[in-house]
Amino acid sequence: MNDSPGNSHTHNKISLDSAMHSFALAIGALNAMRIDSCIHCGMCAEACHFYIATEDPMYTPILKAEPFKQAYKREAGPFAPVYRLLGLKRRLTEDQLREWQHLIYDSCNLCGRCSLICPMGIDVAELIFETRRAMAAAGLAPEELQSRADNQLESGQPESGEPYINLIQDIARKYNTDIPMDLAQADVFLCVPRTDILHYPASVAALAKVMHHLGVSFTFYQDALAAENYGYYAGNREIQQKISKRLIDRAIACNAKTLVVPECGHAYSVLRWQAAELHGSALPFKVLHITEFLAHQLESGTLKLGKVDGTSFAFHDPCQLVRKGGVLDAPRVLMNALGLKLEEMANHQGFSFCCAGGGGVYDLEGARDLRYRAQQIKLREVDATGADNFLTSCSDCRLSFADAQQHFDWDKSPQSLLEIVADNLLEE
Repeated sequence: MNDSPGNSHTHNKISLDSAMHSFALAIGALNAMRIDSCIHCGMCAEACHFYIATEDPMYTPILKAEPFKQAYKREAGPFAPVYRLLGLKRRLTEDQLREWQHLIYDSCNLCGRCSLICPMGIDVAELIFETRRAMAAAGLAPEELQSRADNQLESGQPESGEPYINLIQDIARKYNTDIPMDLAQADVFLCVPRTDILHYPASVAALAKVMHHLGVSFTFYQDALAAENYGYYAGNREIQQKISKRLIDRAIACNAKTLVVPECGHAYSVLRWQAAELHGSALPFKVLHITEFLAHQLESGTLKLGKVDGTSFAFHDPCQLVRKGGVLDAPRVLMNALGLKLEEMANHQGFSFCCAGGGGVYDLEGARDLRYRAQQIKLREVDATGADNFLTSCSDCRLSFADAQQHFDWDKSPQSLLEIVADNLLEE
């Protein structure tokens, strides 16, 4: 494999023994079965935007697990002693591990499109995610992701600087809305994407505005504001668990019936599908994405929406919502109620291509050029709809597209579905 931009993420000395041991322990019987079930048909490659954009076979999703397979068979498989004795499986080198880091982090959004298309039913994305966990255990998570995970664990926010509570209070004043904080009792517990706090404050205000309009009791907690979980991005299971626990504990403390995840796809995946397992028991509240919550309110008659003008919209389905969460219809229920003229992309809902920035890839400077190459697939699909406007229901996707807009001088400005809902609320 040639030198790749991602190889500079981590410069600390790697213990090859601990790395091999971590990989071997992490694989487990299920993931071993997944690797051995592969028939090398190449269909996962044709589903991956990184492979399509580069036509480089090293970006074939299932092949990213080959070093993992090598480590497993040498260290923990049933014939590991024989493989070691006869030298049939070579020991991984430090250079291989650093190159592997590029494949696992820079060139994978954990979007799951490869899993959807696999004829053998292999959850390739989950295999790669488990590989991230092993990489993190071996000290090989990219510094950009690990440092933010450490910060979020310590302070509740991924970066140092102005405390989020101060920024939230500024948003409340600027948009003349009340943002309740640290209430002892509330039916709905809310978190908010750091992306919105830092880049799209109008979305934070829109979330509060909609909740007030619905008349529900809701609260944020100042030490559990960030929806994103950088422990998940880095692959650090322990940190992911502790960050999730902070939100779970706050939701339990206020006796919330529902934890509403804002426009953030990976936050939904982490809280909806992984938090209970890490928590060790079923959660005593529902976890809903904001579009699911609002669609329920619409269907019950609590939420009424006005119609927007007749301009057309293209809609990006966030990967973690549609493929990991099954949130296919809720956004379209809202768009239909708003009277939006939706122009669907060639690949939409479950087959939607990723924004190319998810899974922490947007944060990796060394992945930027590769991300731009992969992102063009999606931009072409948006343009092909002929729609006047473009919106999504994930703030990280929105930020990734906004970056592409600047980089490519693209003529589309990504919008928030939640903000459109907030702008078209009807009184009873």
